[in-house]
Amino acid sequence: MKFCIMKKRYYPLIFFVLLGLSSCFDVEERYDFKPNGSCKVAYTFDMGSAVSVLMNLMPDSVKETPQFSMVKDTTLNFYSALPDSTQQKMSKDEADMAKSSNLSIKMDLKKSIMKVGINHTAKDAADLQYYLQHLSKISLDGQLKAATGSKQNTGFDAQQLIAGEDYYSYEVTPHKFYRIIDKAKFDAFLKKTQSAFAMAKAMLIETPYKVVLNFAKPIKKINNAKAIVSADRKTVTLVTNMDDVIKNPSIMNLKIDF
Repeated sequence: MKFCIMKKRYYPLIFFVLLGLSSCFDVEERYDFKPNGSCKVAYTFDMGSAVSVLMNLMPDSVKETPQFSMVKDTTLNFYSALPDSTQQKMSKDEADMAKSSNLSIKMDLKKSIMKVGINHTAKDAADLQYYLQHLSKISLDGQLKAATGSKQNTGFDAQQLIAGEDYYSYEVTPHKFYRIIDKAKFDAFLKKTQSAFAMAKAMLIETPYKVVLNFAKPIKKINNAKAIVSADRKTVTLVTNMDDVIKNPSIMNLKIDF
């Protein structure tokens, strides 16, 4: 990281110090299935560990700036943040997905807090499958700038926040949730992000990955031996990390009948 450049070019959204580590977050996926067939799905990307490490490398001149002291806790609707020209080009399905999706940002760098959340409410199984298959195509840059008040062209690749979701194939129905990792797409993702993961490992930054699925009724069957099923069989929790996923991508596969 070139902090000499950063001293001259810091922005309101200071988490751009994570430029070289933009794939190395604590990731949590959470699905809450409702009795009416709808589902609330949330992705949380927690950069606190990376911020804590990088703070030790920052010059005091940056830490003492008002920008570094900025605190943010805001939520923004995806569709409302888009310019009219972009909205007009969207299909009905794309517009509906954006309207039912929000971006949340919680930032307090002095306390090593930096979280980005993407939330969506799917009205039914088909809507959920569409969302999961198109999540990686959502553009975050405009929403991040709107949510933080930044108008700068930072060069930060916000798309890496959700790029990983592109390597899954999904089958979602009212009674099943299946996702299988596509190893070819996963290998392509690793080629793009291997330097970031290597840097994180060298700096002792861990990359945990947690998936939680809450069902309205007990599940009937699950194929993942690593996943933990609650006593009432309504909650499935899978806890791993990117190091283990890289060694064995299939540990992320889930086939759940409910």
